[in-house]
Amino acid sequence: MKKNKNLKNCLTVIILIVALKIGTPIYAQDKVIPLWTTAIPDAIKAPNYQEKEVVKDGIVTGVSFVTIPTLAIYLPHEIKPNGTSVLILPGGGYSHLSIDKEGAKVAKWLNSLGITAFVLKYRLPSDLIMKDKTIGPLQDAQEAMRFIRKNANQLNLDSDKIGVIGFSAGGHLASTLSTHYNDIVYKTDNTISARPSFSLLIYPVICMTDVVAHKGSQTNLLGVNPSQELIDKFSNDKRVTPETPHAFLVHATDDTVVPSENSINYYLALKNNKVSAELHLYEKGGHGFGLGVKDTSFFWTKDCVEWLKANEYL
Repeated sequence: MKKNKNLKNCLTVIILIVALKIGTPIYAQDKVIPLWTTAIPDAIKAPNYQEKEVVKDGIVTGVSFVTIPTLAIYLPHEIKPNGTSVLILPGGGYSHLSIDKEGAKVAKWLNSLGITAFVLKYRLPSDLIMKDKTIGPLQDAQEAMRFIRKNANQLNLDSDKIGVIGFSAGGHLASTLSTHYNDIVYKTDNTISARPSFSLLIYPVICMTDVVAHKGSQTNLLGVNPSQELIDKFSNDKRVTPETPHAFLVHATDDTVVPSENSINYYLALKNNKVSAELHLYEKGGHGFGLGVKDTSFFWTKDCVEWLKANEYL
């Protein structure tokens, strides 16, 4: 009887384990890997600087104080992969990462289109953990893009169809990667290009000039009293060249957090450099609408799908 009881208990445990695996949250990634296989460049050890998570209903919705950047890989399962991939950069004013709304959920949307997605949990600028906080996030973004392109064949991806999508401050990092991809911000023997094939910029921070800058992002990235040289360097509308990747931009006119002039200025810079671009300015939507929650901005994903199709990424 005791033997049968033990067997029954073992079976119960096995069934529970299987049930837990089947019940994995819908936004669970296929794999999470450390971004850096070597030492994180220019890192400063700070034992008291510990990563923090915000958890709601069992899902990590926000992350701050990131010290170990990771890359979460999301593979399409319900539709055949089409070879296109996108690096996702969540926003959060360079103070935290909206890792679910502007990360995992975006990855699953891209997966539904047959696109392989990579969510980057990047280091947020801080003098406590990096020697130069202005380039810390860019170091991570460049390395992530190089990783994807280096492993494109293994993952059955087209190395010429690797895009980047960024939201709010993540949009600033995406546009920084798109305009500073050749900047040498860390030592590497990797000669693979960090240039995105295209960029999707959703209510992005672009400008660091006081008139239209998101003050929180500016302060967190550049410091309290940045020099004009530093402001100009990271005002990415001023860094556009004919080699800048073409872009799809989305903004709401009633955005009072990050003014729509950020997207407008970047679009005009692309246009002036004869780089193809598409800009959608919606009447309403505010800021931080993610994949769309209300008003006219709710439909931006449909417009984006059409742009991806027109440019042969779908």
